[in-house]
Amino acid sequence: MPISFDTTGLQPIDSNSWRDPGTGDIVTMNYFDLVPDLPAPLDDVDVLRRGLAERSAESGCLIEAFVIWVDHEPALLRMEKFPLPNQQHGLAFVASIIVPKDRCSAVFQILCPETGTTGVREAVLMTQIGYENMFPPHPYAPGLSGRLPYHAADEIRWDDQFPDHPLTRARRWVTRTVPTARLAPGFAALPPFAGPLRT
Repeated sequence: MPISFDTTGLQPIDSNSWRDPGTGDIVTMNYFDLVPDLPAPLDDVDVLRRGLAERSAESGCLIEAFVIWVDHEPALLRMEKFPLPNQQHGLAFVASIIVPKDRCSAVFQILCPETGTTGVREAVLMTQIGYENMFPPHPYAPGLSGRLPYHAADEIRWDDQFPDHPLTRARRWVTRTVPTARLAPGFAALPPFAGPLRT
């Protein structure tokens, strides 16, 4: 595996996945020997974000996406939400970091599910900021309508108010884990991702 990171406090499930015993959050890492399935190169941020938002809308919602650095290499951080499978209520929040190269990629991510009473963050903030301020246009694709709505409750400014919410946990994991991530020298030296294959 061309990437490693700190897994302190996590229980191993197998060689590439771990579980947080306190929350049930699942951390995984993967290597894909394929051209990365991204809609644009990392230096074309506006096109990249719009394409990612459109893709996520099919099954959930892209909350945010940023280009970051992982062990001195450019990477894509995206935060998404999806309905919990086989359940009437509740969401899963996924923070994924992909380090794309010309013909392959390394990915590490965390999946944080809602448990217990769901929708508390949204309900509290709808009262706090008002329904009229709850559903702004998607910042990357105004007018986009997907399976789940983009809404103000997902903004990072509310995380301190909801420290145990799965979205807050996902962001906290990113902040803690990314600085510890290390890439194998051979992988880091590969040519950068230049964009999707043209057909």
